[in-house]
Amino acid sequence: MHHELTTHVLADIKFDPGAFVDQFWQNTVDGLSQGSIYALVALGYTLVYGVLKLINFAHSEVFIYGAYATWFTFYGLGFRPGSTPDLPVFELIGFLLLALVVSMLVSGGTAVVLERVAYRPLRKRGAPRLAFLITAIGASFVLQQILFLTRGGNAERSIRLMKPEAQFTIFGAEITNVTLIIIIASVVLMVFADVFVNRTKFGRGIRAVAQDPDTATLMGVNKERIIILTFLIGGLLAGAAAFFYMIKNPQGASYQGGFILGIKAFTAAVLGGIGNLRGALLGGILLGLVENYGQAFFGGNWRDVVAFVLLVLILMFRPTGILGESLGKARV
Repeated sequence: MHHELTTHVLADIKFDPGAFVDQFWQNTVDGLSQGSIYALVALGYTLVYGVLKLINFAHSEVFIYGAYATWFTFYGLGFRPGSTPDLPVFELIGFLLLALVVSMLVSGGTAVVLERVAYRPLRKRGAPRLAFLITAIGASFVLQQILFLTRGGNAERSIRLMKPEAQFTIFGAEITNVTLIIIIASVVLMVFADVFVNRTKFGRGIRAVAQDPDTATLMGVNKERIIILTFLIGGLLAGAAAFFYMIKNPQGASYQGGFILGIKAFTAAVLGGIGNLRGALLGGILLGLVENYGQAFFGGNWRDVVAFVLLVLILMFRPTGILGESLGKARV
């Protein structure tokens, strides 16, 4: 029995170096777009951990609520599952921007409500960290079940406003309009988040609370306001990631749709050094690239395995993550 299982597993591994070489540039482009989505979600994990030392496992549901918001925005605009409409460019841009804003606001609002309802009462009572962890897992299931009870267990049927069309090629790799939108917009949001945290007054408050909340309070920093702001920023970025995810994978809105992606985004945050903003960005991009390379090399069934094996290998040799932030001493 053991021999048969081993044979079956080995049979599933393609081990195709030729496919890896042939598809290298296309997988690089696809990996960058997927990694950008991971990175935006990972920022929410790393910000909350940096400020509260809390692993917010409900952040995956914050993401998926944004995905539903994108779907409902398209539906509310009159579009239905099926054929892709032929829209004028400026009208298409307007609809996409509207969906992006709605998705960010819904995810941001979900994150703020989650903090107020689930985590703030625990902080007021001085609850141990284990209570926060259990509450985060419980909140994740609650948010999932709300979607299940209201929308059912099946994924929403695909609504696509634009077809992926090749705009140009780089080393033979097709760059589609969807890929361009995801990569360019994600880079803009990442730069904005980095500048906000490192260059603004509110960002200075976030870093102060992350380093020493008691001293920051004595210096006049409103800790509660900073915590809300941190959850809001993480939620807004997750909402943007959800919008990009939906235009890349339109049939992605399901009540459990954020689970695997949330785990991978958390993996990206740990990979880069959780609590380190730029580490989350680096981890997300690296994870997206390695996933796609591994898929070409070993076969599609091993895509997720390759991602987590990468995490284990890096943490074996560098337990604090690529950029060296310690889990116990993480700073934003």
